[in-house]
Amino acid sequence: MSEAETTVVPPIPAQRPTERIFHGDTVTDPYEWLRDKEDPEVIAHLEAENAYADVRTAHLASLRTDLVAEFVGHTQETDLSVPTRRGAWWHIVRTTEGHDHPAFTRVPAEDGATEAPDVRPGEMLAGEQVLLDAQALSEGHEFFSLGGLALSDDQDLLAYAVDVAGDERFAVTVKDLATGEVLDTAVQGAGYGLAFSSDRQWLFYARVDDAWRQHQIWRHRIGGEAADDQLVIAEDDERFTIGFEVSRDRSTLVIQAGSTTTTECWLLDLADPTSTPRPAGGRRAGVEYAVEHAGDHLLVVHNDGHEGFALATAPLADPSAWTTILAAAEGERFEGVEAFASAAALELRSGGLAAVRVIPRAGAVDGSSGDADPSALWDVAGAWGIDHGGELDSVWLGANHDWDSPALRYELTSLLTPSTVAEADLATHASRVLKRTPVPGYDPELYVEKRLWATAGDGTRIPLSVAMRREISADGANPGYLYGYGSYEVSVDPSFVPTRLSLLDRGVVVAIAHVRGGGEMGRPWYQQGKLLAKKNTFTDFVDAAGALVEQGWVAPDRLAAEGRSAGGLLMGAVANLAPERFRAILAGVPFVDALTTILDPSLPLTVGEWEEWGDPLHDPEVYAYMKGYSPYENVRAAEYPAIFASTSLNDTRVFFVEPAKWVARLRETVTSDQERRPIVFRCEMVAGHGGRSGRYAKWEQRADELAWLLDQIGATARI
Repeated sequence: MSEAETTVVPPIPAQRPTERIFHGDTVTDPYEWLRDKEDPEVIAHLEAENAYADVRTAHLASLRTDLVAEFVGHTQETDLSVPTRRGAWWHIVRTTEGHDHPAFTRVPAEDGATEAPDVRPGEMLAGEQVLLDAQALSEGHEFFSLGGLALSDDQDLLAYAVDVAGDERFAVTVKDLATGEVLDTAVQGAGYGLAFSSDRQWLFYARVDDAWRQHQIWRHRIGGEAADDQLVIAEDDERFTIGFEVSRDRSTLVIQAGSTTTTECWLLDLADPTSTPRPAGGRRAGVEYAVEHAGDHLLVVHNDGHEGFALATAPLADPSAWTTILAAAEGERFEGVEAFASAAALELRSGGLAAVRVIPRAGAVDGSSGDADPSALWDVAGAWGIDHGGELDSVWLGANHDWDSPALRYELTSLLTPSTVAEADLATHASRVLKRTPVPGYDPELYVEKRLWATAGDGTRIPLSVAMRREISADGANPGYLYGYGSYEVSVDPSFVPTRLSLLDRGVVVAIAHVRGGGEMGRPWYQQGKLLAKKNTFTDFVDAAGALVEQGWVAPDRLAAEGRSAGGLLMGAVANLAPERFRAILAGVPFVDALTTILDPSLPLTVGEWEEWGDPLHDPEVYAYMKGYSPYENVRAAEYPAIFASTSLNDTRVFFVEPAKWVARLRETVTSDQERRPIVFRCEMVAGHGGRSGRYAKWEQRADELAWLLDQIGATARI
């Protein structure tokens, strides 16, 4: 480290105390003023933080360059997806060397052909058309993100949504693919989701409120004015968000409103686009369900009386008349179902891993909408699973657009298995691999992956997914990296991430801690890590870190941790709880001022979050519990790990102010040597929750983070 690096002074924001008073408790916050991004002093402070981070990481420039080269070297830059059938066309996504964003293309299907065309990277097929060139659209924008693509039934019209700020509010364009003419740009500031009516006259989209809650579905006449748009349905309960998808047979818009604990669905006939949506199951507190249109009836995955969820059928004429045909076994969790003309594919969790079970259809689709019981249409006894051999292999459904498809696409991956697209023949059950993502310079024989277990303080066994170089032994000397999330029942399944090879090839033991609050081990796993049991998430992670050290896989002074968003809350909490366990922590877009945020119902997502964290605004017990773990509230005078916090100015999900305040408090409170264990903070000034846009910019951002981490744990040299 140079002399300039060791003498630079970190930015010190002014202290302008504000008081927060709830339930008789007064908290003085000196840094709340940093919330106003329209304040020039706030922007100046963020820019000063970026300049400080530049200086503190200047010595890593060569390592960052090496890492980017490795990321690029492990990527086939000019590549393409497996063609996907949609009616009379095969659709392809192509990437090109030097391009940040892909091109979406299509080629006509030959009459009678069932096999995908032979496609090669960088070589367009005869008759192949470019539907959307995202690279060209991104020109002139520092940030660019596609929020959705939708095709009309005849595939002559394309609608797409673009965000150029990072705030996840999209401008929508409708284009005539035959002429190239732009037909409509009236819809602005939309949320997620686009769908055409059957007659191509209407486009359905979502709107968000001031708190960035997706709360309304609207109908826009293509070519008309946005002021004339028609409200389809509104969700007034602030705990709920609303969205939609089109059924696979293209007949129905399936609308779903949901909170963390309750769901309600409706059906809208796309052939009658101005009709009123029909209820499909109603709303009952605590009942969660998802509806899949199965042609002549509905399939429903629900938890009404079934903790692990169950699969039911319902007639179209009476969508609330559910008949359960299959319930999750102990240790299973049903997550969703997709229906086809000849089978249904059930996504579930079993043994801690994602899996797919296929249920054959026993009766033909008759197209009726009567009220006859459709439960006999499914051969539950004949259900079969898609095999995956490794103990860390995860399987989930791929892109399956055609209702009449004779095969089911699925994806398989693990920590060491690159994403693999395969398909299973629905008649013979035989599977074949269509494509394994090429990873240049990667030899899987050099590595091993395994399942390890930690024991929590209450005796619960915590699974860890672990990968390392084959020559690594449990000698207690290795550098380590531990990732965690643990909220919203989100499962962090083992998957192949090419940038992790740069860690593995420097001798780092890479691990994922599947802590409570996630969904890896079923619904009880989630329930044991939320609300007034949230602290289990944090102690599980600390115990997982301890297991890596105690089992000899990682040296006690060489373990780094990473979490992002709600996983950033995890990072802040474990830094306070057990700072001695970690040498360095990466906290991406971290939710570290959780109590302040969840106390303010005007902020994005807050009211809906009360079912995840509890309601500290009205419940003093929740207030006290959250105050006991919210990272910003609990920074203490102790030796802390080195910390790298990152955020984006336009992040709507976790405001930049949270890490800005947290970093300021860390620097003034911790007793560790901040020259040796620096606290650095980066804020992307034109980006959102996902950071920079474009694959090359994302690689540069990731190289910045990993170079810092590797330096802190003494693992900068390849083995």
